[in-house]
Amino acid sequence: MGLLGRLAKEWFLLCVVLAIVLAKMDPAVGAKGGPLKPEITITYIAVSAIFFNSGLSLKTEELTSALMHIKLHLFVQIFTLAFFPTTIWLFLQLLSVTSINEWLLKGLQTVGCMPPPVSSAVILTKAVGGNEGIIITPLLLLIFLGSSSSVPFSSIFSQLSMTVVVPLIIGQIVRRYIKDWLERKKPPFGTISSCVLLTIIYTTFCDTFSNTNIDLDGLSLLIILFIIFSVQLSFMFLTFFFSTRNNLGFTPADTVAIIFCSTHKSLTLGIPMLKIVFAGHEHLSLISVPLLIYHPAQILLGSLLVPTIKSWMVSRQKGVKLLRPTV
Repeated sequence: MGLLGRLAKEWFLLCVVLAIVLAKMDPAVGAKGGPLKPEITITYIAVSAIFFNSGLSLKTEELTSALMHIKLHLFVQIFTLAFFPTTIWLFLQLLSVTSINEWLLKGLQTVGCMPPPVSSAVILTKAVGGNEGIIITPLLLLIFLGSSSSVPFSSIFSQLSMTVVVPLIIGQIVRRYIKDWLERKKPPFGTISSCVLLTIIYTTFCDTFSNTNIDLDGLSLLIILFIIFSVQLSFMFLTFFFSTRNNLGFTPADTVAIIFCSTHKSLTLGIPMLKIVFAGHEHLSLISVPLLIYHPAQILLGSLLVPTIKSWMVSRQKGVKLLRPTV
């Protein structure tokens, strides 16, 4: 990740903190029924805007080359959407007898159910027919959290179709006609999505702070923070271990992609999806907290480990070249 990329990530994280602080100062502004009317502007307009923007920025012309990596894609999807949420669920059965805030624990489960980030995995996902996370993630949430989600799956799927799938398709259609202009001007797609995402986070916490019945203890938050870093490091090691087995046939570059794509979770898709699945839930913001922590944690750990992983990849690639027979 270059200097500009790191600065952009740091700027976004600071803005997330600022959004939460502003929500705390005057929650009535962004709460349901308030001046911003989040039940309309956020639930429909903001979420649709994020995925229309994703549709515009998604380079469909790269899908042909992505077809060569279906095995890598399947590994990432199975690990992310099967192994990850199941392991978290088993771990949470042990934690359920502790005094850790139950809604933060449910939030950990939602992290496990989230798909990989659009930025790192959408090309591979589209190569086999679409973003499975749009369908599988709500199913996983209902399976692992059960009645915690009060919205019927049919309503969830209907709203996801209208606010995620349709805008994404429209964005792709529009891109086809203005592709040359987009390539020349290079609009700041990432910045646009980040700004819209901040408004979603802001209104989510406005709802929380306007509810005086919600209580969050600092110890639970610290424990969740520790668990998130531990889970990420453990899963990065597991993906490294599995993907370097000779019988799987992954290259060193494939292993690096697997390590990051399999353990990273999408904030851009996750927050809007939680907003839909847990619509009207009084503990929505507490459920969102682990995902909001997981996002900067994956950026921080990724930045710290990049030099080591890059050094390993270069040394392995040199080793492969040396082993090749000369003609």
